[in-house]
Amino acid sequence: QVQLVESGGGLVQAGGSLRLSCAASGSILSINAMGWYRQASGKQRELVAAIIRGGSTNYADSVKGRFTISRDNAKNTVYLQMNSLKPEDTAVYYCNADVRSIATMMASDYWGQGTQVTVSS
Repeated sequence: QVQLVESGGGLVQAGGSLRLSCAASGSILSINAMGWYRQASGKQRELVAAIIRGGSTNYADSVKGRFTISRDNAKNTVYLQMNSLKPEDTAVYYCNADVRSIATMMASDYWGQGTQVTVSS
C-alpha cells in the first residue's frame, strides 16, 4: 500500500506565497513522475506542474514563472513553491505520483487527499 500525504495549503492574500509538500510512504520500490494537479470549483482537474526522477519539469502556462516544483528523492517528497498567488489559483491541490510498489512490482498512479488553497483579492 502506498500513501500520499499533502500539507501546506491555506488562505493567503493575492501576491502572497505558499509552499505545498507531499510525502509518499508505504511499499515503495521507486517513484518516477511526481506532480501537482488542481481542481477549482465547477472545473475539471488540471495539471499544475510535474517533475520526473531525473529532475526535468513541466508547468501549466498559467503558473510559469510563479510556481516551482522540486523533489527530494531520498524522502520521496515533492514540493510546490507558489509565489505571486492570484485569486484564480484558488483550488483544491492534489499530489500525484507514479509509484512502482514492492508488493506488486508494478507502477501505478496514486493520489493524495487534496489540500485547499484559497487566494483572497
